[in-house]
Amino acid sequence: MPLSNLKHPPQIMSVMTPFPYSIGIDESVVTAREMMERYAIRHLPVKDQGTLVGVISDRDVTLAMGTGAHFPSGQVLLVRGVYVPEAYVVDVSERLDSVLLHMARNHIGFALVVKEDRLAGIFTTTDACRLFGQLLRDRFPVSPSDDPDIA
Repeated sequence: MPLSNLKHPPQIMSVMTPFPYSIGIDESVVTAREMMERYAIRHLPVKDQGTLVGVISDRDVTLAMGTGAHFPSGQVLLVRGVYVPEAYVVDVSERLDSVLLHMARNHIGFALVVKEDRLAGIFTTTDACRLFGQLLRDRFPVSPSDDPDIA
């Protein structure tokens, strides 16, 4: 999406990462870590019987695994014990500028995006940086010889 051609603020659905991976609340923290590493992601929406209930981040997993992913009794540490239920959730029709300002004002690293109360996507600070970088490149083009990061 060429951002330089916008006539009005886009909705979050036009810039979110659609159909994000998610994890069940009764999965192990080790499984969450493996998913994050496999897919190179830092946030996993958490579901309980198909209903979105929160999120677990790589930081949550790292802290939990620092205490030991297995309890002495042999019980496995579950996502249920470390996920964050108070996630920032927005509707697909929410304006991008509103989401960005809310994230910045509240020091939030992501927004879970829903459509009719069902998980539709995720928008992270990485997505925001990518969008801003694209906007700058659209507005101030750079030749490939000037920048090796041009894809």
